[in-house]
This record gives sequence, structure tokens and C-alpha cells, in this order.
Amino acid sequence: MATGALSQQETEDRLRELPGWSVTDGRLARTYRLGTHFAAAALVVHVARIQDESNHHSELTLGYNTVAVAVRTHDAGGALTEKDFALARRVEEIAPSHGAS
Repeated sequence: MATGALSQQETEDRLRELPGWSVTDGRLARTYRLGTHFAAAALVVHVARIQDESNHHSELTLGYNTVAVAVRTHDAGGALTEKDFALARRVEEIAPSHGAS
């Protein structure tokens, strides 16, 4: 997958497809709320597996019943790329199975 920086318009177009996600401090970010701390920890483990499979890693922050995800592409000088949105889409696919909202 190419690691070229997305334009502002490309970023905005992709954000429309990912409700709940935003660009914060130059990172594609979302915070999920879960029913329990255990469910939040399980989501972190699942996201970590996806990141290892795709060789693209985000910042993950585990709270009591929250998980914050923030990502940008270091190989593209810290810009947002299609790799970031692909990771976000994969997280979105699995988050509901953990009870995340």
C-alpha cells in the first residue's frame, strides 16, 4: 500500500466514511467506550494483532473502560495516508464485537 500523504480533501472524504473518527493533532483518532475494563483490554489486544498483521501501529491508550486509538504514518513524515484509514476501517470492523461504542 502506498504511503503518500493524503490531501486535505482526500482526508475529509475518508473521514466521512468513518463516523466517530477525527483528525486531532495531525493523527487520525477515535476513543471507544466499553462496558468494562476487561472488554477494553480485550479490544486493545485485538487491535494490537491487527497492527502486527498490517505492520502499521497506532498509539493505543487503555483507560478504565475506554480505548483511544491515534495513528499517522511515520514513513510519510507523520502525514496521514491510506494506511491510517485502512487501519481505522479494520478497527471499526472488530470494535462492535467487543461491545465498543
